[in-house]
Amino acid sequence: MKTPLRIGILYSTTGPYGAFGRECRDGAELAAAELAREGVPVELVVADPQGEAARYVTLARELLREKGCRHIVGTALSAARKDVTPLVEKHDALLWYICPYEGFEANENIIYTGACPNQHLVPLFDYLMPRHGGRVFLLGANYVWGWEMNRLARELLARGGGEVVGERFLPIEETEIGRLIAEIRAQRPSFILNNLIGPSSYAFLAAMNELAREDPAFRPENCPVVSCDLTECELGEIVPGAAIGQLAAACYFDSLDTPENRAFKAAAMARFGADRRFSSFFSGAYAAVRLCAEAILSAGTDEPSDVRQAVCGKVHHTVQGPMRIDPRTNHAALPFHLGRINGEGGFDVIASRPPIAADPYLTGARDVRPSSHLRVVS
Repeated sequence: MKTPLRIGILYSTTGPYGAFGRECRDGAELAAAELAREGVPVELVVADPQGEAARYVTLARELLREKGCRHIVGTALSAARKDVTPLVEKHDALLWYICPYEGFEANENIIYTGACPNQHLVPLFDYLMPRHGGRVFLLGANYVWGWEMNRLARELLARGGGEVVGERFLPIEETEIGRLIAEIRAQRPSFILNNLIGPSSYAFLAAMNELAREDPAFRPENCPVVSCDLTECELGEIVPGAAIGQLAAACYFDSLDTPENRAFKAAAMARFGADRRFSSFFSGAYAAVRLCAEAILSAGTDEPSDVRQAVCGKVHHTVQGPMRIDPRTNHAALPFHLGRINGEGGFDVIASRPPIAADPYLTGARDVRPSSHLRVVS
């Protein structure tokens, strides 16, 4: 019997962000099950911080020191990624990070298969400003994701001739937003960039729905709320129907009609049920486990430097499309999709771009002129 490949899985499946973690865990389990049927046994060593920030470091240390893991697929929030990075560096391991993030980072001990700003925020503004205008209200969770995303949005607006009509940060998990809604109503922006996360985001979307009932100017078709971190797995956490019509950017949506996604969904539904919708968290964890295992096999060792060399620079065929990881930055090229929330608990894809090479430090052009590569679906 072959010795199983050992991969750590580090996500919270309970607490305010449990929906993220459950999706990631399930995607990883699907990949491991498929690999086992293909004759590649994989042992997932699952560690669950249960929503407690300090436990990410404790459990990462256990995975690296006691469980023999040299590879960890994990952490959903940037704060947790930054907390565990020193441990990953110390043990010369690899962290496979699959979630969208704020960029301005490249680490030889991290493989980034989640989108950075030139793959989500820049094409999002590319689409929105010509259609809705440049008077934008910025919202952010009061930590690095919110800070950096709003900073970048201000730069994009300045370059594109727009303006910030308001900017507010909320503590993580804050749901008292009455004063915020009143300010938005007074400023009447063209659209709202929502960099809140979890319960704060869900409460805000519900409140915007109530505002739209009172004032048609705030209906999604007139003043959309747009997010770069809202996925199918969270729509059930929002008041039913409250988010219909709002927009989100992602590198994957359940509704994508491609041969790869049809095959992927058939396998996923066979394991998790026909009513399940799958998000970029699910597909990202699935892809990361497969990429990690296949790179270990290609390298003939789980030595991180050899695995990194095996995974970088090649084109990998994934459910998210052909994926190439840049050996200079360890970031994946990813497609951009813009989805509109529908009444069936998913997203209708309204615009797409083919895979965009990652530019985590935004060294290229950062204007917001419409791109000829943007394909508007509807």
